Amino acid sequence: MAMGAFVAGVMLSESSYRHQLEADIEPFRGVLLGLFFLAVGMSLRLDVVAMHGWAIAGYVAAYMIAKAAVIYAVARATKAPHAEGVERAVLMAQGGEFAFVLYAAAASAGLIDTEQNAIFTAVVVLSMLVTPVVVAMTTLIRRRLSPSTSGYETPEGLGGAALVIGFGRVGQIASQFLFARGYEISIIDTDVEMIDVARDMEFEVYYGDGTRLDILHAAGLGAANVVLVCVDKAEDATRITQLVTAEFPQVPVIVRAVDRRHSIDLVKAGASLQVRETFESAMVLGAAALDRLGVSQAEIAGIEAQLRERDAARSQLELEGGIHAGRVLFHGRGRRAVRATDVTEERDRGG
Repeated sequence: MAMGAFVAGVMLSESSYRHQLEADIEPFRGVLLGLFFLAVGMSLRLDVVAMHGWAIAGYVAAYMIAKAAVIYAVARATKAPHAEGVERAVLMAQGGEFAFVLYAAAASAGLIDTEQNAIFTAVVVLSMLVTPVVVAMTTLIRRRLSPSTSGYETPEGLGGAALVIGFGRVGQIASQFLFARGYEISIIDTDVEMIDVARDMEFEVYYGDGTRLDILHAAGLGAANVVLVCVDKAEDATRITQLVTAEFPQVPVIVRAVDRRHSIDLVKAGASLQVRETFESAMVLGAAALDRLGVSQAEIAGIEAQLRERDAARSQLELEGGIHAGRVLFHGRGRRAVRATDVTEERDRGG
């Protein structure tokens, strides 16, 4: 039953019903958490801890350090920033509750004896007990090393025609179109240094994490007619897009994409429009290079239209068949120029 509950929870958490499930379970969250920690506490045998105290303490330290090191290495390997890697490592260094299921199964199968089961269980329980302390210490250290957020207004009951999340170099430029037309917009960001710069430029930017649904509501998501997601981190942009499209599917979400892989993730997340941050600037640079080489403006416009058509077709192929599926549409030295219509006709013929 424990295994079935675990698998069902994992499957449901990745389904399209996860937000509704969260809302349904919310009233019982406190009771369920209380029962869980009560069961965890009852599984801890204090006599075994007293008998093998130093050994268990060493196991807990070695386990958490080793697990944190692996998690940090994986985070850095997937190009996560140092601060995010440390946060992941600290939060997930503890033992998982599924260990209790595995240890019970191992004990019933005779792979470990009762005392070993008690020791392993104690290691996991104590790692859970130590984790909040480690998290608090890490948070305290980070607060001392990073700028304070005290004194920065948080969004509360905001409203506007548009909600801009992230006010860096992209958000600032994109918002100029809305300001020029006279629209009221709400802006949130988590970079306190950027908020200070915005204040000096007389922009009203609130401190708020767009990956939290309650912050999005407070920032005026319910009243917004369009949402611009201009944050730096790809995973944050994807998460925000998922939250907005799940809560208000009728609101258009325009997102800044980091690269092609990210743009595919955003399309799957429900973004109305995703724009790769380097694409438009690269198009301008390429057109300028042809202009300096003496190519006529009419021909440049034709090439640009062809490249945009090919890029759209390539993105569609990558969306259906993976990131490498669209390589046939990419110009390379010595490779014949392939038109988007060539691939469409070939696909229609079944080739």
